[in-house]
Amino acid sequence: MISELLRSQPEIALFASLAIGYFVGSFRVGPIQLGGVCGTLIVALLLGQTGARLAPDLKDIAFALFIFALGFTGGPQFFANIGRGWRYGLLSVVEIVAVLTLVMIAVVAMRLDAGTAAGLLAGAATESAVIGTASEAISKLGFDAAETLRLQANIVTAYSVSYLFGLITIVLFTSQFAPLLLRVDLREEAERVWRKLGGDGALGDGQRAAAPALVGRAFRVGAAAGSTVLSVEQRHGFNLTVEQLERDGATLTVEPETMLESGDLILVGGRREAIVAAAANLGEEVPGEHFGQIVAEKLDVVLTRSDAHGLTVAQLRERAKPEDGRGVYIAAVTRLESTIPALPGTELNRGDVLTLVGAKADVERGARRLGYVLVATQKTDFIYLALGVLVGMAIGRLSGNIGGISLALGTGGGCLLSGLLFGWIRSRYPLIGSLPSAAAQILKDFGLATFIAAVGLSAGPDAIKLVREYGLALPAVGILMVLVPGLLSLWIGRVFLRLDAPMLLGAIAGQQCSTPAISALVGVTGNSTPVIGYTITYALSNILLPLMGPVVVGLAAKFG
Repeated sequence: MISELLRSQPEIALFASLAIGYFVGSFRVGPIQLGGVCGTLIVALLLGQTGARLAPDLKDIAFALFIFALGFTGGPQFFANIGRGWRYGLLSVVEIVAVLTLVMIAVVAMRLDAGTAAGLLAGAATESAVIGTASEAISKLGFDAAETLRLQANIVTAYSVSYLFGLITIVLFTSQFAPLLLRVDLREEAERVWRKLGGDGALGDGQRAAAPALVGRAFRVGAAAGSTVLSVEQRHGFNLTVEQLERDGATLTVEPETMLESGDLILVGGRREAIVAAAANLGEEVPGEHFGQIVAEKLDVVLTRSDAHGLTVAQLRERAKPEDGRGVYIAAVTRLESTIPALPGTELNRGDVLTLVGAKADVERGARRLGYVLVATQKTDFIYLALGVLVGMAIGRLSGNIGGISLALGTGGGCLLSGLLFGWIRSRYPLIGSLPSAAAQILKDFGLATFIAAVGLSAGPDAIKLVREYGLALPAVGILMVLVPGLLSLWIGRVFLRLDAPMLLGAIAGQQCSTPAISALVGVTGNSTPVIGYTITYALSNILLPLMGPVVVGLAAKFG
């Protein structure tokens, strides 16, 4: 009776797969968590045994929206890191070359078909988007409907088998085994790097500083008497600002050329460590209850200035004119929806979201100099979104034949490239193409989950056959496809690129597109320094790996 109900109303099977799959994926064993997508796939494979099927059009629409949103949100960071982030970007190239080589060795040695080979790539690299680009590539190989469905089912089955083992391997490798191979105490190393970047203490994931990084303190001018406001601020690297001045009971306007006199009361705001270091050169600290609040505004600003790309926070402040940078502080840096340390030594990339704090006039001035304010909006520009998907579909129709190997981008690859382009245009011209981050996340999450549920339901009957045919060979190959590129990147990153261990391991987690791995790393290190390396390789691999789906299908179809 249940089978008949699911066959007659497949939408029940879809939402059952989502609900139960995300519930199953939410369970955590140590640092290992399957996640909602893999959980949905497993449940859909089981429900697929009932014969429930979703319309192919729904699957295609869901994947097109997902892959476009993926490219759209990653576009600014992708283009920003192609050139100047080459040290980390090289690790993504290592990942691509290594996994393609290993897949082709497995294809020849095990006589894998195109679907199984693509599923291995998707699972071992923990990149679900490969399922879509590879499925579409298989549909263009010219096989009959039954053979096409069989190969597409093999993608899903090989993915589900190799994903679990790939996930466990990358989490344990980055957080446990790699530090042993490097012979470092990862927590101590992360604290050292944190201090090198200008931090004054290590903060773990989810922790907050007992004392805030930006503070305000009142002083009675002593040693600073005879100095101008500008010279005092310049002496301490513009990491503090004289915000308010009171002389003989009267409040004076603070100008850069204002001369401080003995006995003046001043309210100084800025980075805590700078104010602590400057205290002896300012005078006696006094209660400042009668002063007003100095941090009155907070703005999220998208960094678009090309000359600021690659500069550290400290360098950006040093190069700014005093009248531009005065009173403006970067409290947080968000990159690809991940928060990285906003420390003096942190490198900034075009497309980063900088959280500026300070007086209202100061942060508005700083926003105009750095980029554009990220306006909180719930409206989506559907004209821009629809045009982007249409352009992606047009690009996806391009195909070619290289060395007898048929290659076609398909709608998935086309929408990914279109999303990159439209996301980059949006970052340069922010008045068009609004796609709020919450809306983009819904498109990515629901689009991918719906697509995965649809292919899982259709693959159900063939899944058991493939597992019986290859047995433990698929998990073994999946583990190798994590370890080999991981070890290569570890060696190249340490010996040739001289990367610090926390950032290097974060980059290895990113080249595998593994969110659980970076979460485990942040927990082990005690601070967010690994995220700096993670965001760059994640942005690159998240785009390059899905484009490898059609390549693997073409190569496996010829040599498998």
